[in-house]
Amino acid sequence: MASKTFTMKFFSLLISSFAIIQMARAGDPDILSDFIVPANVTTVDASFFTFTSMRFLAPTTTFKVSKISLAEFPALNGQSVSYAVLQFPTGTPNPPHIHPRASELLFLIQGTLLVGFVDTTNKLFTQTLQTGDIFVFPKGLVHFQYNADPQEPALAISAFGSANAGTVSIPNALFTIGIDNNVLAKSFKTDVATIQALKAGLAPKP
Repeated sequence: MASKTFTMKFFSLLISSFAIIQMARAGDPDILSDFIVPANVTTVDASFFTFTSMRFLAPTTTFKVSKISLAEFPALNGQSVSYAVLQFPTGTPNPPHIHPRASELLFLIQGTLLVGFVDTTNKLFTQTLQTGDIFVFPKGLVHFQYNADPQEPALAISAFGSANAGTVSIPNALFTIGIDNNVLAKSFKTDVATIQALKAGLAPKP
């Protein structure tokens, strides 16, 4: 009997260990070569591993994200990393959103930013960053950034633990993809007219 109990505990421990290992390895899949070359690329030299589009980063009057992910930089395929450059004119937010496949490490290069995220217990963590500060947004959690400064723009670089972190914008996902007005009105404990006004405000400008 004691032997059977020991065996059951051993197998339970073994199964738990496999689960923990799988969780620790969650992320982009490992590759079996040094790098992945797209089928349409015939010559691989140092240029393949160089991204030059950030040389032409121009000032902007609205919040702007310039992505350096798998779609823009094919050399990232299999490397589990990507970047984004975030430009915040005065008084602009990066609205609440989620990156389903990666954590985000934000480095503030210029200005100040109010940043925050909400964990799965609905606890809000916020911080006002100064130039030179770094903040981490855990994988898959709703988060935001906001430049509240009325005079100085802000500039940040975000690093992601995936070549394709993905972004789900909460306002757009809720109010621009056709979710029924009654569902949204009941969910937000408001009326259909308010939901319609929100949808109109977020609709693409002609």
